[in-house]
Amino acid sequence: MATVKIFESEYRFCSILWDNEPIGSMALVALCKDQLGWSKATTFTVIRRLAERGVVKNENATVTALISREEAQIAQIDELLESRFDSSLPAFLAAFSKRQNLTDEQLAEILRIIGQ
Repeated sequence: MATVKIFESEYRFCSILWDNEPIGSMALVALCKDQLGWSKATTFTVIRRLAERGVVKNENATVTALISREEAQIAQIDELLESRFDSSLPAFLAAFSKRQNLTDEQLAEILRIIGQ
């Protein structure tokens, strides 16, 4: 699947969707009003735009995600690596480790993940 760009406000919307899907569009409108302060029109505009880009599906007034939270996170990391670190994971990890106080447990978990 090609990488799909999800903007920050769209990601917040998708987080609500991922936590509640499948969900009726009017129930989603209510959640977006409560959690994001969005109007009905804004919510439906975002649903339409994300559906056009293949991120969500709105069928029979039921909205579901076509990509997972993990896929969206990976796409964001890929974009960050490419735009800020010249696609270099070692450069990213070096910058990350300088700014974080990692515990021994966190470091062990990172090393375990890298080892996979």
